Amino acid sequence: MSILVVGSVAFDTLTTPTGHRDKVLGGAATHFSLAASFFTPVRVVGVVGNDFTTEHEDVMRTKSIDTSGIEHADGLSFHWTGSYEGAMSEARTLGTDLNVFGTFAPKIPASYADSDYLFLANIDPVLQLQVRQQMPNVKLVAGDTMNYWINDHRDNLLKVLRELDILIINDTEARLLSGEHNLVTAAKKVMELGPKSLVIKHGEYGATAFFSDRSFTDEQGTPSPFRAPALPIETVVDPTGAGDSFAGGFYGYIASQPSLTPAVLRKALFYGGVMGSFAVEAFGTERLQRTTREEIEERFRLFVEISHLDSELKPEAR
Repeated sequence: MSILVVGSVAFDTLTTPTGHRDKVLGGAATHFSLAASFFTPVRVVGVVGNDFTTEHEDVMRTKSIDTSGIEHADGLSFHWTGSYEGAMSEARTLGTDLNVFGTFAPKIPASYADSDYLFLANIDPVLQLQVRQQMPNVKLVAGDTMNYWINDHRDNLLKVLRELDILIINDTEARLLSGEHNLVTAAKKVMELGPKSLVIKHGEYGATAFFSDRSFTDEQGTPSPFRAPALPIETVVDPTGAGDSFAGGFYGYIASQPSLTPAVLRKALFYGGVMGSFAVEAFGTERLQRTTREEIEERFRLFVEISHLDSELKPEAR
C-alpha cells in the first residue's frame, strides 16, 4: 500500500562530537521516505531549489521512491544549521534558512490521488490541513509536529489533530501539548484533542504507544500502552532525522500490512526503532542509503532478543 508524505526536503550543515559536514541531504520527508521505502511504495510532496541536483533526487529514486511530487523552484533549498554536544540528546539551532520552503504550497499530483496512507511530516499545520483536505479517501492518516507549532500555532494545530489516526511526537512535545507532566495523563489528554492513537518517542530509550477506544474498529476494549525499547548503539554520529526515520519505519510497516491491529502497531514500533538506529550511524541520510533489508531484519531480531522475557524469568505461580 502506498504512502504519500508531505514535508521538507532539505540540506543540513551539522557539527557533532564526531565531526562536521556541510549541506548534507536531509529534511523530514527525505528521512521518512527513505526509511519507509523498505516496506512499501512511497510518494513525496515537497519543494527544492536550484541547488538540489539530479544526484540528490536519485538518492530517493534508487529506493523506488516516487519524486514526481517534488516541486523545483527558483532559489535555494531549505537549509538548517545545527550542532550537538555531549550525549547529543538535543540539537542547538545555529541557523534556519527557509528559502523556497518559505512559500511552499503543497500540490498533490493527480497520480498520487489513489494513495492509501498519508503522513503529514513536521510542517506548518495550515499546510498539513490543506493536504489532508486534498486526500479525503486515504485509509489512515498519521502526522508529526514540534514545539514551535504547539506554542505559536496551537489553534491551527488543533484542527489537524482532529484529522489524525496516529500522532507521533516526543516526550517534551506531549507534555507541552497536554499541559501534563505525567506521560500517561498527557497521552490521554492529547488523544482527547483528536488523535485516535499516540506514539511518544523517548529518544535513546525507545517509544510508547497509547490507545483510545477509537484506535481499532474490531477490538474488544482498549489495549494497554505498549513500550518498545531502543537498541543500544555503540557509535552515534548524527541524531538528525532519527525521529523522522523512526516514523518512516513505523508507518511503512503499518502500510505494508492488510489491516491495523494492536499486534501490527506494536511490531511497527520495533521497525521504527530499527530504522532510527540506522539513521544515527552516519551523517545525513548516508546510512539509510546503504542499508539493506537483510540488515533491517537482522537488527529487528536483535530487538526482539533484547526485549524478550524468557520463560524462566516469568513470575512463579503462588
